[in-house]
Amino acid sequence: MTGVREQQLMAAADALLNARRTGQTLTDLPAELQPTDIAEVYFVQDNVAAAFGEIGGWKIGAPNAEATPLFAPMPKAWMAPSGSTLTGNHYRGLEAEIAFLVGQDLPPHATPYTREEAVAAMASCHPVIEVLETDLQIHGGFVYGPAYADWKSVDFNAEKVTLSVDGVVRVERTGSNTSGDLVKLLPWLANEGAARTGGLRKGQWITTGSWTGNTLASATSIVDVAFSTVGNVSLRFA
Repeated sequence: MTGVREQQLMAAADALLNARRTGQTLTDLPAELQPTDIAEVYFVQDNVAAAFGEIGGWKIGAPNAEATPLFAPMPKAWMAPSGSTLTGNHYRGLEAEIAFLVGQDLPPHATPYTREEAVAAMASCHPVIEVLETDLQIHGGFVYGPAYADWKSVDFNAEKVTLSVDGVVRVERTGSNTSGDLVKLLPWLANEGAARTGGLRKGQWITTGSWTGNTLASATSIVDVAFSTVGNVSLRFA
């Protein structure tokens, strides 16, 4: 990447940050500031995330079972436990997801981690709500529910989920994670993503893609997500 191109992409990150801070809508970036490949997209993402401090984890997902996963950093400052009240959100999109808390470091490794090794490194599994905004791979917040201890026995293809806003069920689905096999995303991130993540660290979160699509809430909504096995998580906007 040339110095000129790096400056253009930094300007793109600055434009996105300014829009997020002010709540002003961007209809588009100028043509010369628009990323042209995934490496440039990730460069912009990483510079946006850096403005918000420590990385608390990674969101990863795939639009279908055959697609190459995509991933983005999640700032730790935007993470909160179930029952929290969130402020400062503008778009307020919602996705029900399942996330994993990393229990032991997975540093970059010459030999790829196996699925079993990646799974063994996870401390726990949790129901989560991802709040959507319009950059960082549409990431704007992460609210996590209690750990489900026996998650390795869960049949995620049979897992049911409901997403309710203000007491009204808006989405109800079964086995609907878009990647087809959410557990495969763990070794993929540990291996293919390591050059960017620097390795996965104990205490980071990995959330694994939407089960419910994008559902919009209002400025004062109460949101509840219930998975049939993994558990419940909720938030309120104010």
